[in-house]
Amino acid sequence: MDDALNQLKQTASSTDESTRRQIARSLRRLADSMETPQNTIHRYGHLHLQTAVVKVGFDLGLFKYLSRSNGLVTVETISKETGADEIGRLLRYLAAIDAVDEGRGNQYCANQVTKNLSEKVVESGICHYFSTVGPQYQALPSYLEKTGHKSPTDEMHTAFQDAWSTPLHAFSWFAGQPRHLAYFNDYMALRRQPELSWLAVYPIEEEAKELHTQRPVYVNIGGGIGHQCAQFKEKYPNLPGRVILQDLPHSITKALPTPGVENMAHDIFEAQPVSDAKFYYLRAVLHDHPAHRIRKILENIKKAMSPDSVLLIDEMVLPDIGVNLEVASIDMTMLTTFASMERTEVEWREMFEEVGLRLVQTYMYNPLNYESVMDVRLLDN
Repeated sequence: MDDALNQLKQTASSTDESTRRQIARSLRRLADSMETPQNTIHRYGHLHLQTAVVKVGFDLGLFKYLSRSNGLVTVETISKETGADEIGRLLRYLAAIDAVDEGRGNQYCANQVTKNLSEKVVESGICHYFSTVGPQYQALPSYLEKTGHKSPTDEMHTAFQDAWSTPLHAFSWFAGQPRHLAYFNDYMALRRQPELSWLAVYPIEEEAKELHTQRPVYVNIGGGIGHQCAQFKEKYPNLPGRVILQDLPHSITKALPTPGVENMAHDIFEAQPVSDAKFYYLRAVLHDHPAHRIRKILENIKKAMSPDSVLLIDEMVLPDIGVNLEVASIDMTMLTTFASMERTEVEWREMFEEVGLRLVQTYMYNPLNYESVMDVRLLDN
């Protein structure tokens, strides 16, 4: 068996990410297939405990400390470093879930999971899910029972509002919750992978031939502080036309000082003030909203479009079958928080056609998580 495991490790270390994920999933399915009912009880029943103990590890700086240490460290030394009397029991549990490695004589050391947990993006992400999203998951069964298991359509009445006993929309609620907002912002900022971009797959120069210098070439709607605009200008510094960033005032006041980018305060639920742009672009905006709000956003943009305008929608486009765990989890989180959803290409196409738009082509740039940019145009062109 050791030989077989070593062969798998070697294969996983020398293959691409897609194959590595397939190997990991096959091994998990093999382990799950050998479970007894008692095993299944403890695997699901203790999921909350795993995240809770990891959160304690973050609070103590445990994973960073072990990752800095060379080799095994005694429980006594770790207790002095962290100031935690119960550290031995925490470490024993963390070793049982393979978050640290255990040696003889009450000694522990870092493994790959420990090193992952020492990274800021991992800590921010887990703290966000544990502290902010976790209570929503806990509220989901009772919320669905209360609503007769109807798909939620009202973003003001979701499991989020039940979990936090608030009448506020999630984004409004964040404004008064600095700790939760910090976890969310840190996670969102750090998880971005600029090397994975729609700009690598979409034919901008081909579509933008012979543009007038005063015509808006690129309007990034709901673009935050302007990372996408900065990437656009970096890749196409000589492309004629105006580049415009739009978002709510609190984001625009913090916008990046990118030369050649105009910053404009705009609410996506109001009329689009920039007409006749070649490209209108939204990234991960629509999946935060239920269908009736998406239709409003799209209708506002449609009214500003010219016959040759292109609406670029950058979202996950799910396959019809075999959606991976990460993306399926995000979809359930959208249901829980926003009464929204991730969509397949067929579902996106139907949404666009409802407001008089047509999906021309989908360009996938991150196959692992189905991230794609969709070329959408006026239906009658």
